[in-house]
Amino acid sequence: MTQSLVEPKEAFPYKPPTNEVRARYAHIFSLKEPLPPRFFKVLFDKLVATVLLMISAPILLLLKIAYLIEGWLIPENKGPMIFFYWAVSRGRRIPKYKIRLIKMRYIEPIGASKHEWIAFSAEWTPDSRTYVGQFVKKFYLDELPQFWSVLVGDMSIVGPRPLSELHFERDLAQGNITRKLLPGGLLGLGHILKGTPEMGNPEPEYAYIDQYLKRSSLSLLWLDLRIIGKGIRLMMKGGGH
Repeated sequence: MTQSLVEPKEAFPYKPPTNEVRARYAHIFSLKEPLPPRFFKVLFDKLVATVLLMISAPILLLLKIAYLIEGWLIPENKGPMIFFYWAVSRGRRIPKYKIRLIKMRYIEPIGASKHEWIAFSAEWTPDSRTYVGQFVKKFYLDELPQFWSVLVGDMSIVGPRPLSELHFERDLAQGNITRKLLPGGLLGLGHILKGTPEMGNPEPEYAYIDQYLKRSSLSLLWLDLRIIGKGIRLMMKGGGH
């Protein structure tokens, strides 16, 4: 039986921009159109996504085998390994691919057929995850399919995390515009605050856009590399916040 859909409070920790943020980054809030791509950032995204998709292929194959074995041993845990829900990146609707963490009975079928985030929102329910799903989440492996999104240009390695359509509209209504301006990223200055009291503070995302506007293409790539380094240290800790 499908569980009732109650949005977990952890799903939307994003805060509205303060008056101080609005004043400091007034030049960003005045922007009306998405920002143009930067050459070295795009080149880096394509190269890294290609390499990491190749590296991820055997990992994904092993995970697929693990999902099949678990589904055979525990029938309620079987089901497709990869799914997507509609998200927003650079103001545009994109499919956000993920590895399934939860048992099929926790997925609302009608919403899932429409690829709505809320249908998969039981991820935070302690007993909803499969055994393989618990391992996958601990080390952020559920994000691996998004390297495909980076390769095709829907996302970037570094940028504000793409939100589901539901959460994008909520974020926009409270005054945040970062996801209208930049492609969503696997990592970002806001994302690496996961698990800390600062998670949801929008200021780092505006600070990144400020640097995006001010830096040369090559200097921006150097900033991205530093953010990636911080993100890797976060992932190595495990925990899948």
